[in-house]
Amino acid sequence: MSDDSKSKLVRRYYASDNNLRIRHETHEKYTVPRRDYVGWTLERINWRGDEAVLDMGCGPGIYYQRLLDQWPGLRYYGIDLLRSMMKQHPADTGLIQGDAMQLPFADGSLDVVMANHMLHHLPDIEAAVSEVRRVLKPSGTFMVATNSMQSMPELQVLMRRAIVLLTRYGASEIRPPALPSDAFALENGTRILSRYFHSVVRFDLPSALIFPEVDPAIAYLESTRDLREGDLPDDVIWDDVMMIMRQQINQLIKHLGELVINKQSGVLLASDNGGPAHQFIALERANGRLT
Repeated sequence: MSDDSKSKLVRRYYASDNNLRIRHETHEKYTVPRRDYVGWTLERINWRGDEAVLDMGCGPGIYYQRLLDQWPGLRYYGIDLLRSMMKQHPADTGLIQGDAMQLPFADGSLDVVMANHMLHHLPDIEAAVSEVRRVLKPSGTFMVATNSMQSMPELQVLMRRAIVLLTRYGASEIRPPALPSDAFALENGTRILSRYFHSVVRFDLPSALIFPEVDPAIAYLESTRDLREGDLPDDVIWDDVMMIMRQQINQLIKHLGELVINKQSGVLLASDNGGPAHQFIALERANGRLT
């Protein structure tokens, strides 16, 4: 599938916040152990409380209320390419319809830029990272939440098996459609950020999705259709894949009592002399290793 066709599918995916809502609710309901992911993510930064913060790809503003509840002195801005994604955002001001690759902020004007599970959708990730570097203060921090490329291996195995059963191509040629976040995951994201920032620190948060029945697992997969369908072999139809996935998951739940999908998400903090880099430099100076 061409890049233009994939871009249209992504735009269709984000035409409303329904798919994101399904995925968010699935993680909230079925993750074990229970995680306050938003709180855990925000705790990676040592906040002063008066920062200028840009929530890049803010969507419905999942992080907004938590930020303002804990640090009411923050100056919050949210930007999203599609206005439809921001319809449910609780902020009255500071919301911008715009492009993450052309941020409407002055050089060195922001303390924190957040990009939570969104960089992988951009056609030019490095252009967006370069823009973030431009708008951050020298002491600023870029916080990116994303997944590991090793996340959800059980779903990938089941999907590959379904595709092999449906395609005329040999099994050795078949790979399951990539997880959406693979374009900017914890592993390759660290390498990308290190080309623009002196310090990149990675925090991992392992957990699992545990489904006691098939319907929520299928609903979760269907919520990713627009992001993954384009990577199917040309002789395979998404609905047929989902039919076989339902059969496989039903059999596993019948045999094991539940479907366990291990997942690995996390946060990358990138900075020059802010955040973890600042703490490291301060420690080195205190120990006499830097002057």
